[in-house]
Amino acid sequence: MRTKTLSIAAAIMALFFIGTSCSNKQKNTEETATTEQTTGAMEIDDLLANAESLTDQEVTIEGVCTHACKHGATKIFLMGSDDTQTIRVEAAKLGSFDTKCVNSIVRVTGTLKEQRVDEAYLQQWESRLKAAAAEKHGEGETGCSTEKKARGETANTPEARIADFRAKIAKRQAESGKPYLSFYYMEAANYEIQ
Repeated sequence: MRTKTLSIAAAIMALFFIGTSCSNKQKNTEETATTEQTTGAMEIDDLLANAESLTDQEVTIEGVCTHACKHGATKIFLMGSDDTQTIRVEAAKLGSFDTKCVNSIVRVTGTLKEQRVDEAYLQQWESRLKAAAAEKHGEGETGCSTEKKARGETANTPEARIADFRAKIAKRQAESGKPYLSFYYMEAANYEIQ
């Protein structure tokens, strides 16, 4: 009888601990959801995954600033879950960003924009190269390494970059019928360092 009473007591205690544990997990999940709703900021990964439908809309994002453009901090790059989930943010009417953004969590509200790279864009780029009037940004004609990484570029010379873009455009056109590449960026209306 005593063993039966102990077994029942142990079972009741186990159920109590399991119920408490499940209740705490549910509270933590609810708290996380509430925190995301309270902040109102979209994660970089989600923004990039839904960029086509969010183009030209105002959004608020939050991410770690990995880089500020060395030419007056007119651009910053915010990273999501890893360095393949990065978006360029342009200061636009703000003029520039505070360099304290780098290595900080930054929240930006602005308009999501699409830059299309198509054959006409590449031909114009080639014309500028031939006329020796190519734009020099970042680390010379090779381009800003952070922006190249955000775009998934691996080529180093302008000519190799153009050839790489052409190959990617051909692949995309074969897969989806779209004869261009889309690169998304934000024009900031305001920002704050968290």
